[in-house]
Amino acid sequence: MKNKEENSAYSAPALEKGLDILEVLCQCENGLTQQEIATRLGRNLGEIYRMLTCLVSRNYVANYGNTYTITSKLFQLSHFHPPTYRLLTEAIPIMEQLSQAVSFPCDLRVYSKGVQTVIASIQPPDGLGFMTRVGSEIAVAPSASGLVLIAFQDPVIQELRIRESLTGQSGIEVSHFQTVLKEVTAKGFASIQSNQYAGLFAISFPILDMNRNAVAALTVPMLARIDGMKQATKEEVEYALKESAAKLSNRIALAH
Repeated sequence: MKNKEENSAYSAPALEKGLDILEVLCQCENGLTQQEIATRLGRNLGEIYRMLTCLVSRNYVANYGNTYTITSKLFQLSHFHPPTYRLLTEAIPIMEQLSQAVSFPCDLRVYSKGVQTVIASIQPPDGLGFMTRVGSEIAVAPSASGLVLIAFQDPVIQELRIRESLTGQSGIEVSHFQTVLKEVTAKGFASIQSNQYAGLFAISFPILDMNRNAVAALTVPMLARIDGMKQATKEEVEYALKESAAKLSNRIALAH
């Protein structure tokens, strides 16, 4: 009973309504009407209208006719966070050089509560390749970058991330994942054939802090051409990616 009273004493209903709206809009790419938002949240239109008016005035939400969509303000604010801003500032020039050298796209991903978020993505000079949109949230388990973000951690953090990322998976699946993590740790990076897209091969290296824990994963998705045009080999991409990840890791470690 005491816990309920304490939770009630420190609750902020108006703030919770606003956050609920932001979260539901972040999950919907095409936007929602007031009625759709109210239905999804189980609230009445009056409550939703007042919150939306405030969020629109503060530029967290945009109103196009009868449809409300999330703006880029939350994403912009996240980049003002010093560690993220520093990581992006150091990473972008290195990523541009990498993409130009191998003629493949590359992206930078960070871990967040059971998923990974793309915080930067660079196109190759010809603009072709398998691109991931900045802001995308991607499942951890099937990906090379997800393996890297979990493998290169202290044991306690690694175990926590495994539990968060593999919720609902069977014991056999978790055991297999742990085996693959050991292989990735021993190898120093992840290099795997996609389980979702034909002809796609992903190579990912960790960006390490001063404690040798992965703060991000730098990834090159290689999409095989079928027109006979010459491409960089897997070994060439691995070498270039290793050099780029080491350079970025050194800069991040020095920044601390």
